[in-house]
Amino acid sequence: MDAQELAGETAIVTGGAQGIGLAVVRLLVERGARVAIIDINAAAAAEVADKLGRERVAVVQGDLKRRQSVTDAFSRAVDALGAVDMLVNNAGTYPRTAIGDLDDEAWDRCFDVNLRGLYHMTVCAAAHMRSRGRGRIVSLASASAYIPYPMNAHYAAAKAGVASLTRSFAMACAPDGVLVNAVAPGATDTEGLQAQSISSPDLLHQIPLRRLALPEDIAEVICFLASPRNRYVTGETVIASGGIVMA
Repeated sequence: MDAQELAGETAIVTGGAQGIGLAVVRLLVERGARVAIIDINAAAAAEVADKLGRERVAVVQGDLKRRQSVTDAFSRAVDALGAVDMLVNNAGTYPRTAIGDLDDEAWDRCFDVNLRGLYHMTVCAAAHMRSRGRGRIVSLASASAYIPYPMNAHYAAAKAGVASLTRSFAMACAPDGVLVNAVAPGATDTEGLQAQSISSPDLLHQIPLRRLALPEDIAEVICFLASPRNRYVTGETVIASGGIVMA
């Protein structure tokens, strides 16, 4: 694999200031791409850009819960990059609430970030890429979409929606040369998981590989699907769960 295989390519990564998104940004930059991070936390994204180089990483502040904010953020990213070859829909929230305790506010907040914002961003990217006759879109689903988790049923439902949206966008975009896929990670050692204080021994026992994924493990899968090396995979959700879904 050419270390600069993505030279000349451009990418948007939402939620790229930490976790899996940050690992994706690093990998894309290492392989030669220019990246625009769209994140609600502009200060954290700016720190990433300063470390990786402002000539390689642009920062766009955007609140994915609002349609106009998404549209404006995408336009600013295009202005910064010139064009967009790859979109990685990574931004999300990982709430945990017992299924009987969910209220409308918690449900709506989860869907606003994990599904509605992703939908609006994909609409923008699909139109842009279809007009150019090329592009790759990769969205973050979750192994939770395939396994019953009573403590985050709303999250699981939203991520199942991501897998469904992926197939619909893939079918619509295929005639124009745009490939659309998703990746469904299992438990990954990110700030979001650490903040939940989930018992590691109990969690590891459920994973056949007996370890959490590293953000870089998931980023490798995402970057393949987003890159020109992916020439024939579309409409798929690739499960990267350490085997937890098959167990």
